[in-house]
Amino acid sequence: MRRLRAAVLVLPLVLPLVLAGCVQGSGFDPEAPESSAAEQETGAAPQPSSWIYQLSGYEDDSLDALVAAPHEAAVIDLARDGGEDYFSADEIAALKDSGKTVYAYFTMGSIETYRPEHPAVAETDMVLNQWGDWPDEYFVKYWDQRWWDLVMRPRLDQAAAAGFDGVYLDVPNAYEEIDLALVPGETRESLAQKMVDLVIAAADHAGDDLRILVQNSPELREFPGYIDAIDGIGIEELFFLNEDEPCAEDWCAENLDDTRAIRDAGKTILAVDYASEPEHVAEACERYAAEGFAGAVAGVDLDAVYAPCP
Repeated sequence: MRRLRAAVLVLPLVLPLVLAGCVQGSGFDPEAPESSAAEQETGAAPQPSSWIYQLSGYEDDSLDALVAAPHEAAVIDLARDGGEDYFSADEIAALKDSGKTVYAYFTMGSIETYRPEHPAVAETDMVLNQWGDWPDEYFVKYWDQRWWDLVMRPRLDQAAAAGFDGVYLDVPNAYEEIDLALVPGETRESLAQKMVDLVIAAADHAGDDLRILVQNSPELREFPGYIDAIDGIGIEELFFLNEDEPCAEDWCAENLDDTRAIRDAGKTILAVDYASEPEHVAEACERYAAEGFAGAVAGVDLDAVYAPCP
């Protein structure tokens, strides 16, 4: 599994839309009008019947296997090696020509040490605590103007230039995981608001060029402007944890309720569970169909093409 949803949920409070360290002229302006997906020409993506989620292990470093796969949507990394080897416009065009809506994966609340932006980010004071079982990943001050200038805006621009239909933004749950001792004066609620502000800024910058999907943290829907800023969400582990363990925690039910609300708002839902037992795969697929979600049951490493739900 690429991400684990934090078990501690916060009920967001409505706070002023304020981001620390913003400067004029950068494109990251929390005072700018919110971008409504419903008002964009592209609109919300129609709900696909299936989707494929592959972040590594591309056969022969190409997308040919994904082109041949029958899924209607695909989430792939912005770069084939997770670094500077970005997928080209021709490669993304071929994947789109196979009938798929294609999203570029990258994180917005953390930095991995193998990403090309890491050296520049590491020279600043934006790097915070390391993320548990992910030794190469650190949370960051994602509300800092330098994060927007060094990472978020260039990645959005790269995705648009390569012809992706949208972006698939991971680690919104950084607001729950950052060590508060490293950010004096911040609270979980203020960090959640700043994450919402970043999503709104990404949507505003993307305009009609990119759809915005955010992975996990569906509770952020409670914040003003968030639902209008997104075209949908990706959601992990609604029914099975890593891996084949039924999701029976209270937060599983809470995530499902929030995901249903986002679905009812007309947004795309890409759900993924990590399971391999045939009965678990079948159960997850049946539940996706009952909920009206686009569902996928994948291996935890997200490094191979898997069969879609029937």
